[in-house]
Amino acid sequence: MNLRTLELGNGESVKSTAAVGNFKLTNVAISDETMRGNFAKLCRAMGFRRSMSNGQNIESISKAKHDKDSGDHTATDPSDLDASDTIYSAWLNEHPSALRCFKGMMSTAKGKKIIVFLDYDGTLSPIVNDPDRAFMSDRMRSAVHEVARRFPTAIISGRSRDKVYEFVQLDEVYYAGSHGLDIRGPPLQLKSYDAKYQTRALDKKGNEFTIFQPAQEFLPAIQQMLKEFEKKTSEIQGVVIEDNRFSISVHYRHVQEKDYGILQEAVHSVLAKYPCFHLTKGLKVLEIRPSIKWNKGHALEYLLDTLGFTSSSNFLPVYIGDDQTDEDAFKVLQSKGLGFPIIVSSIPRHTMASHSLHDPSEVLSFLIRLARWGENSSN
Repeated sequence: MNLRTLELGNGESVKSTAAVGNFKLTNVAISDETMRGNFAKLCRAMGFRRSMSNGQNIESISKAKHDKDSGDHTATDPSDLDASDTIYSAWLNEHPSALRCFKGMMSTAKGKKIIVFLDYDGTLSPIVNDPDRAFMSDRMRSAVHEVARRFPTAIISGRSRDKVYEFVQLDEVYYAGSHGLDIRGPPLQLKSYDAKYQTRALDKKGNEFTIFQPAQEFLPAIQQMLKEFEKKTSEIQGVVIEDNRFSISVHYRHVQEKDYGILQEAVHSVLAKYPCFHLTKGLKVLEIRPSIKWNKGHALEYLLDTLGFTSSSNFLPVYIGDDQTDEDAFKVLQSKGLGFPIIVSSIPRHTMASHSLHDPSEVLSFLIRLARWGENSSN
């Protein structure tokens, strides 16, 4: 095995491990803006020949009827992937396509109850320039609906729970917003969780559910921080401050590069006054969260508990997500040796996921197949 560091010409380097007949990509961290150029250099440096691995027919999300004003999504352009085909194919050896492995995955589900967990942005909807326009297609909504009819299904997002529900509009789905700090889950009350954070509620149809909010005491501080962030960033063009109720997202996709340093300084100056909060980073977003031991992984465990699967081995969780915050949930499944954590990514990246899907169109295809499998297996 040969280990070498490749200089990419922009101040970055990649350490890669190559083996005869196999390739393992280890801890690659490359920004979105430089990814395409870096892949071309990486391919040339390692002497890879171009080979396209994915010959599978995938149902395209572009064929679906989109909601009104959703035409500004950033769909994947196949020509953009030319330079990265070989590297992506090699990465797939470590994180094989969940579509290609579908039959094998489902063969392990016989006699078990499947539970489905989904991220929203970048998983059920494309990544868009305006976070308020991250609409899911009608076909995607229908696929999630069909899956939820057959399996317990939850959406765990960094967005506010109300905002995710507004996008999804499905009552049969459980929702966890603010990275799991605001959960609408099953009605079962658990003694292992503090009762003061759980509230019994009824939906419009009279069905009982539980609201679990382990960060309630942080709400006043979050509202004050929102005002300060809006004031501090008011003169920085392109900033979008999103209130996720139990967290705050500072989107900078439209901020000019020269202003990014100013934005960071403004965010840190406000955050310095609130020691009980911390900063994390996502795709073109800075996120401020309460500093409590709670993330998407804990939300996953909470929902499994409330669904009654803690003491049982007859269940199979499937978690699909594209963001760094989803890695907390992937880690939980890997540590327990349970189910299938699936990363949605068109580029190689370090992940705890066991399988992968290329983009939301492949997520759609996977969910359609899962719903059909569930229907056939119940007959």
